Amino acid sequence: MQTIILLVVANVFMTFAWYGHLKYKSFSLWKVILVSWLIALPEYCFQVPANRLGYGQFTGSQLKIIQEVITILIFCIFSVVYLKEQLKWNHLVGFLLLLGAVFFIVKK
Repeated sequence: MQTIILLVVANVFMTFAWYGHLKYKSFSLWKVILVSWLIALPEYCFQVPANRLGYGQFTGSQLKIIQEVITILIFCIFSVVYLKEQLKWNHLVGFLLLLGAVFFIVKK
């Protein structure tokens, strides 16, 4: 559970680092790159321990697919709440297909 929580926190930081600047088109590119790097640093402080602690309990492939599903889930919430975008049916179908991938990769 600790690995999953760390991955969630890491992905919240990374989502803001990668996409948070989209609402601030008036800021120069170098400024948003700098701010994004500053946001990404704490992301690494959660992501690296998550992978270190989780490896052994999960395989590398399992850690990656779990991280990808968390990323998609966090981004779905981010895009609706922060970017004010709508989730469409095809986004939800794609997400369900990723959950299927998790099932097959994590299954022993």
